[in-house]
Amino acid sequence: MFSRRQALKTVSAGFGYLAFADLLHKSMAAELPKTSPLAPKPPHFPAKAKRIIFLCMQGGPSHVDSFDYKPQLQADHGKQGRYGGSLMQSPWKFRQRGESGLWISDLFPEVASMADDLTLIRSMQCDQPVHPGAMTQMHTGTAQFIRPSLGAWTLYGLGTENASLPGFISLSPPSGSANNYGTAFLPAIYGGAKVGRGGRSSRVARLGSGESVPDIKPSSDKQKQRAQLDYIQKLNRNVLAKEDYQPAVEGIIESYELAFRMQDVMPEMMDISKETPAILAMYGADAGPSQTFGQQCLLARRFAEAGVRFIEVTHGNWDQHTNLTVDHKARAEGCDKPIAGLLQDLKQRDMLKDTLVIWGGEFGRTPAAQGADGRNHNNKGYTTWMAGGGVKGGFSYGETDEHGYEATETPCHIHDWHATILHLLGLNHKELTYQYAGRDFRLTDVHGIVAQDIIA
Repeated sequence: MFSRRQALKTVSAGFGYLAFADLLHKSMAAELPKTSPLAPKPPHFPAKAKRIIFLCMQGGPSHVDSFDYKPQLQADHGKQGRYGGSLMQSPWKFRQRGESGLWISDLFPEVASMADDLTLIRSMQCDQPVHPGAMTQMHTGTAQFIRPSLGAWTLYGLGTENASLPGFISLSPPSGSANNYGTAFLPAIYGGAKVGRGGRSSRVARLGSGESVPDIKPSSDKQKQRAQLDYIQKLNRNVLAKEDYQPAVEGIIESYELAFRMQDVMPEMMDISKETPAILAMYGADAGPSQTFGQQCLLARRFAEAGVRFIEVTHGNWDQHTNLTVDHKARAEGCDKPIAGLLQDLKQRDMLKDTLVIWGGEFGRTPAAQGADGRNHNNKGYTTWMAGGGVKGGFSYGETDEHGYEATETPCHIHDWHATILHLLGLNHKELTYQYAGRDFRLTDVHGIVAQDIIA
């Protein structure tokens, strides 16, 4: 009926529309007891954002070809680069967009149409020039140790608003990236529920069908299933009564209860077949190269609307050491319309004002060419952007040098980025701590300065 294997697979593998409003009402009707670790918690101070949608561009999209206009790089095309190689101008034309006049290239024409809602952070820095380390630092604040992820810290700090869904969902994370949505020493219940499966290919497992959520179909006899679960939980609590500290057992108890509740909600939440044709077209989720990521972004909106606190959506294979002109274009065609559609949809539902949407990769790419048509890794200066959730619209923060090698004005280290994200959620990054091994740990360690200038 409800085996240990089934419960674990339901929660760890991750996880509609009779009318979506009815589904939301049903899913949010259950309330978590105040003693639950997932119960909603007040922020440290009034929050700008209630939830986060993180659009993670795995592989390192090129800032000098997308959101960081460098006319001098165009002028110096073919000249010797600072660290060797020849400077390479962008294959895409930059234009000023919206009333704000932000410079954005033709690589992202749909996102560019939303320029007046974006804050471009053009002075990002991290410590790692290699993918695994930079991705880990982007998600956890460190590349040297196993630490809780940004999503786990968010859920730990604020709890969740929907008792029937995970508070932290990772859509199609890359294989081998468990630390990016893991909890490390935080209680296991704060970890991300993995939905779907990604990889180095731009093609990922289809979402929006039961196939992506194993063992989630509700039982035909809920009474018997509940009785079996109660017996299993009694055994688990007996173990807790004998041991002072058993975080794994505590996590299993919470996970089983969540899995039981998810059965009634998750299959419908994942079913986008009854969304209107207009909504599917807005996301590019109906056909073409944007279909897969469009469906993921649409699911992200559905989860956000249902009260999920942190949703991460991964779009992979931005690592163009060669064939940048063709492959960067293909990657952008796969996500440009879905991202713009997500922003438009959140805006028309009056959700963008308190939903923080974040876009970015683990680092950027070099102004100098690698080979004839590629760029190498660049962690000293690159671009991410934010929208909604209390940030200024049509705003540019920080600068890189004239060619785009490194941040030269108001550098924003990954610790500062994390501190700013938590601040927008109403969390003081210095006070959001967890005691482990005799000391208080936090996401930003002993670093982090909030980028106050981007806050509306």
